[in-house]
This record gives sequence, structure tokens and C-alpha cells, in this order.
Amino acid sequence: MTKITDQTSKEIILASRPVGKVKKSDFQLREVPIPNPGPGEVLVRLLYLSIDPYMRGRMNAGRSYAPPFELGCVLGGGGVGEVIASKHKSISSGDIVTGDMGWRSYAIVKAGALRKIDESLGPISYGVSVLGMPGMTAYFGLLELGKPKPGDTVFVSAAAGAVGSLVGQIAKISGCYVVGTVGSNDKKEYCLSELGFDRVINYRESEDLNEQVLQACPRGIDINFENVGGVVGDAAMRNLAFRARVVVCGFVSEYNRANPYIGPSHLKDILVSRATVSGFLVTDWLQEWPQGIARMANWLKNGEIAFKEDISNGLESAPKVMMDMLDGQNFGKALVKIAER
Repeated sequence: MTKITDQTSKEIILASRPVGKVKKSDFQLREVPIPNPGPGEVLVRLLYLSIDPYMRGRMNAGRSYAPPFELGCVLGGGGVGEVIASKHKSISSGDIVTGDMGWRSYAIVKAGALRKIDESLGPISYGVSVLGMPGMTAYFGLLELGKPKPGDTVFVSAAAGAVGSLVGQIAKISGCYVVGTVGSNDKKEYCLSELGFDRVINYRESEDLNEQVLQACPRGIDINFENVGGVVGDAAMRNLAFRARVVVCGFVSEYNRANPYIGPSHLKDILVSRATVSGFLVTDWLQEWPQGIARMANWLKNGEIAFKEDISNGLESAPKVMMDMLDGQNFGKALVKIAER
């Protein structure tokens, strides 16, 4: 068991609500006394913090699928940490756990909101990446809503990202033809050579994205796993196959916009193709996560799934990691290593 040697806990609060792109001044680092757990609570020393696109939406004050972060309060976020002290019989000091712990070095969390990590399945950082929220987002979003069949054409945007990279590989395991979009040639090569995608489009180099999608998906898109929105989403929606399934996971191209993206409604595309459009949150399948984690872990063990983590060091780096991620500069799952185990 690791003893507390720190005198204080570091945390990052939301200092101001960003307008357009997130700025360094929107964050503030402060130090506070390390708290003590109460009944049913545990004190966790964070080891890894997950940085995810959904956090940008919660920095705004408007209505969304999750409450906004409050000004002057610690930003929320999934983490992996070591239990330092426990006031609940189900969790002991020394356990490695994951849950929503926030952007901080020490967190008090209700024991029932934590999940113990099975270290035999892989590195503990996997608890907030391939065997955590991003992995389960890809797994349940594609298999439960996309319902892939052998021979289907699957189109996934942000194909080298934490979710998109897994969607493409699960689709290949399911016998599909997989097309992805990325924002750089090194990501394109990664998806082709390491992840096994059939075609990959660098949208930043495309003069006619709609035509490139049409050439890559000549029979149309059976499953559009939407992560980006904007012009990339427009091109996918224009090329839907009959009875297509559109799985709306996110629209990261719009998160930093000061004004909403105005594009085609795509109602005609949906009508003509008789497509089904489904939005979802990964927590819709929270009770089924154990089976998804077990299956994903088996694919990793057998070498059927590859996964990349982009790890930065120190809580102080978290704001820059988030800004870079929203600009597409990360390569794989964006994580911050808070402390050594």
C-alpha cells in the first residue's frame, strides 16, 4: 500500500466558460488539503486521468445529455487510481479502481461508483481506455446499434481515435468492409497497416470529400459510425446504402465552434435510404459492461485488436492535452499520467 507523502492535493477547476476554442485561461490549478473519506467513501490517489471529447460540451452552460461543469469547481473525468483509505467493506486499501474522479490528484468517491480493475487483463490504464468507456462505446455502439453483418460497408470518422480505431477493428472481426477518415497521413498509414482498414481518407487533403467517399464505398454505407459531424458527416450521409444504420456517437468537429455548424438537414438522405438513425450513450449498457470488457480483453489477448494510448505526464499538462485532442493532434487515447504507482 502506498502511504500519503503529499501535503496537498492538486486539482484543476473551470475558471471560465470557453467561447469557441478552449484556452489555457479557461483552467486554473489550485492546491487543497487532502480530504478524509466519510462512511461509504474511499480516498483514491489518481494514477491516470482520461481526457475525452465529451468534456468540451460540459464546459458550456447549455442543456446537454450531462450536467455542465460548474464554474469554480473541479472538472469531472474518468480516472484510474489506488485506494489509500476506505470506509466501505467492498473496497480495501491498495485496490486499483476506476470511476469518475475528476481532474485532481486525490479524490473522495462513493464506493458504489467505483469498479475494481482486473490487472490480469492488461495495463491499469486500460481501465479508462480500451477496457473502459471508449472501448465500451465502440463495442456496444457498433454491435448493438450498428448490427454489422458480413459484407457490410462500415464508415467510421476519427478512425485513428480511441473509439474509431476500435469500431473499425470490431467491424473487421465481424466480416465487414471498413472505410475510415482521419486528419493526417501518419494516422492514415496506421489505420491501414496496423488496424487493417480497407480504405482510409485523409479529409484534410481531399478536394472533393463526397467523391472520395463515393469511390471508397461504391455500394453505399451500411453503417455510418459518426464521431465527427461537419463536412465529414455530410459526405457520409450523402452516401448511405438502403436500410443503412447511422450510429451517432459524437460530433467533435463542432465542439470548439463559437457558432453551430449549418449544413444540409439530410432528411432526404434518410428518407431515400430508409435509414435508421440512433443516438446513444455508453452508460445505456452499463450493466452489460462486464461481458463487453471480457470479450474485448480476449480480442486483445489473441492479437485481434490493437490499441494506442497517447500519454502525457503531470496533472498540469491536462489542459493542453484537451486542447490538442480537440484539434486532432493526439494519436490514440488521450491520457494524463498523474503519479507513479
